[in-house]
Amino acid sequence: MPKNLATKILEAHLVDGELIPGTEIALQIDHTLLQDATGTMAMLEFMAMGIDRVKVALATQYIDHNLLQTDSRNADDHIFLMTAGERYGVHVSKPGNGVSHQVHLERFGVPGKTLLGADSHSTSAAGMAMLAIGAGGLDVALAMAGHPFHLPCPQIWGVKLTGELPPWVSAKDVILEMLRRHTVKGGVGKIIEYYGPGVATLSATDRAIIGNMGAELGATTSLFPSDHRTREFLEAQGRGASWQALQADPDCSYDLYEEIDLATVEPLIACPSSPDKVVRVADIAGLKVDQVLVGSSANSAFRDLMTVCRILDGRRVARHLSFHVNPGSRQVLENIADQGGIMMLLLAGAQIHQSGCLGCIGMGQAPGTGQVSLRTFPRNFPGRSGTKGDLVYLCSPETAAASGLSGVLTDPRELGKIMAWPGVQNPQHYVVDDSSIIFPLPPDEALRVEVVTGPNIVPFPDFPELPEDLSVEVLLKTGDNISTDAIMPAGNKVLPFRSNIPAISQFVFEQLDPGFADRAKATAAGAVIGGDNYGQGSSREHAALAPRYLGIRVKIAKSFARIHKANLVNFGILPLVFKDPADYDLLQQGDRLRIPHLRTMIVRGATVIPLEVNDRTILTLLDVSDRQRRELLAGGTLNYVKSAGQWEDDPQGCRKSG
Repeated sequence: MPKNLATKILEAHLVDGELIPGTEIALQIDHTLLQDATGTMAMLEFMAMGIDRVKVALATQYIDHNLLQTDSRNADDHIFLMTAGERYGVHVSKPGNGVSHQVHLERFGVPGKTLLGADSHSTSAAGMAMLAIGAGGLDVALAMAGHPFHLPCPQIWGVKLTGELPPWVSAKDVILEMLRRHTVKGGVGKIIEYYGPGVATLSATDRAIIGNMGAELGATTSLFPSDHRTREFLEAQGRGASWQALQADPDCSYDLYEEIDLATVEPLIACPSSPDKVVRVADIAGLKVDQVLVGSSANSAFRDLMTVCRILDGRRVARHLSFHVNPGSRQVLENIADQGGIMMLLLAGAQIHQSGCLGCIGMGQAPGTGQVSLRTFPRNFPGRSGTKGDLVYLCSPETAAASGLSGVLTDPRELGKIMAWPGVQNPQHYVVDDSSIIFPLPPDEALRVEVVTGPNIVPFPDFPELPEDLSVEVLLKTGDNISTDAIMPAGNKVLPFRSNIPAISQFVFEQLDPGFADRAKATAAGAVIGGDNYGQGSSREHAALAPRYLGIRVKIAKSFARIHKANLVNFGILPLVFKDPADYDLLQQGDRLRIPHLRTMIVRGATVIPLEVNDRTILTLLDVSDRQRRELLAGGTLNYVKSAGQWEDDPQGCRKSG
């Protein structure tokens, strides 16, 4: 039977389970990816397993988020990550070398391999025909230790691309078109596989942009074939030997279908404050723009930035706005410099920053009060920029550059009246520089490395097992599409505490309810109520770990985002879904919920969990695998892994044997 490409890669890496959508499967992982905002805690979790060296083919650690060194904490984390990488066999990309997704595409990506990244935008590796999935840091730490990765088997969504993008329209507009059609929930439980004649018109870095923002659709991942465009990129990187041809079989089938004629795509823009509030640029053109940011994890490759350079060449940005450029990697910056782009940007009045995430994660570059900020970034959740009530729009580099020149939102096709379309292509041979990558030491030398831990690096907290009976107070009720940014904010005030759970927990739900942390600490055990798609966005496990530290034992929602639900289980928080979504209206902050015989119900495999509240009973659903049930009973995945085997022999799952 003909097979699509996603199925081929899944089958080649399947360790356990069957490829039946919705059932749990386990995959062998080839590459792991950590970044410093998640990597400090993930490395502590890995070290807690007592393993001498990583057990995957390639483990990488990127320092690309916490780059501002306003005190000693970030610098302490950086030396910890670098020495831990040397000790345990991890490739480390030093500060300033670039955003993890861009650097991995350039220097490490291999078609057909699996990648598990502690960053939801790890899906950028779709540009290299990798099956790349975002996950919580603990899941990645387990993969580094040689464990398979468990997830619900996704459906395969085939998206056929035909035609070719017209001038002034680029890959960012393609993924914005997908978001316009399908919203931030449209890809939940799905792998999006792009195929068709239009695929060949997109470069590897174009495909990476589309894969990057597939995370905004809620997709498990995205995938492109490995073809001559993949090969030309690898050869330009001096890595042609890594290429292999990979594609779907002719006449294969998909669970769902979609089609996009690239020739009909127009310049699009996502309005505040969600990536799916997409409209045509032409429909809101003329809006005054105060800030423009190009780069970060999306649209930071050579073609994107060189296109901006060509548009700005010989011109000046509008005098009232600031124009920022965040290169995706040191290599991108070096290649832009090689073709004269640096002077084009400087003479146009642009500000060039170091290679890193920066404003995308709220690490500087916050807009002013009431200012409109145009960004080529993947997300514009409320307050993510660092400014409360921010007005962040997401657009292509072409739209960003055109608007930067005029000072108002401008359809880039208008530039065709005053200049020729730049039509920038990627270099046939990149300037390659690996000097800022620390490669692993031989095992015998690695054993002699001392891992340096600063005072801000606090050991992983201990969590108790799940009790037989649970009584919790509803500490907060939230709405639909609550992001992990809203649960656990980022930014320069919060990110330095990523390796210090007691300190970072003080910021939980700070945007929605500044008194939440203090209220939670004063309560023995708490619950949080959510609407649809609760926990969308970033993979940050701190959005589960920090609430658990504060005593949150239950989260009840209409539906959960995939990564956040997995993270809740990882840290022993019960993820319950309303059996009747209308029951959401019956619960309020301050209610006392009682779940008698909870542990016994979980041991017996119950899927319906009754909640007693006031004078009524509300039914909820516990949709987890048998493995996840054991992890919940243990109080979290790390507890379960550390006691592996002891739980297997306990028929009640209620205590450790022996």
